[in-house]
Amino acid sequence: MSDPADDVAMPPIGRTRPKKAPNAFRTISEVADELHIPQHVLRFWETKFPQVKPLKRGGGRRYYRPDDIALLRRISDLLYIQGYTIKGVQRLLREGGGRLSDDIPPAPADEQEAAEAERTAPSEEPELPMPGLAPAAASQVPRASARPKVDPEADRLRAVLTETLRELEALRALFD
Repeated sequence: MSDPADDVAMPPIGRTRPKKAPNAFRTISEVADELHIPQHVLRFWETKFPQVKPLKRGGGRRYYRPDDIALLRRISDLLYIQGYTIKGVQRLLREGGGRLSDDIPPAPADEQEAAEAERTAPSEEPELPMPGLAPAAASQVPRASARPKVDPEADRLRAVLTETLRELEALRALFD
């Protein structure tokens, strides 16, 4: 004779959130996940693009409207895919009256080179060490003006993390 407890369906492990309506406001974490952009970059873009104005509630919590998300998606495309600089996108927004059309051609070669230099320029602050790597001695920390030394172990770990991220995104797409 079977045990009646065996016939009871177990609830799924983990919490599943119901899908939001397309016109619902999104939190910064939801927008960051959807656009594959870190939250700090979204906050930075708010300082560079005054057209991005999420609703702010108590404690500074941000809520993005669907129009904000569409604008952020377009800014991301222009910066990361089309090769524009931040100044270039600001210019396009000024020329378009605060809007970005869908038929903007890729950035000219000189702007693409400037955008690449913008992305690869050494930051003024030292890079935080990656977990699992021994911290660099004070004398080994590169100054902002010096080119950082290539660390093959850091490059290897970065490649492993990038591949893991791709696999996780592919798995996530299967569940969406």
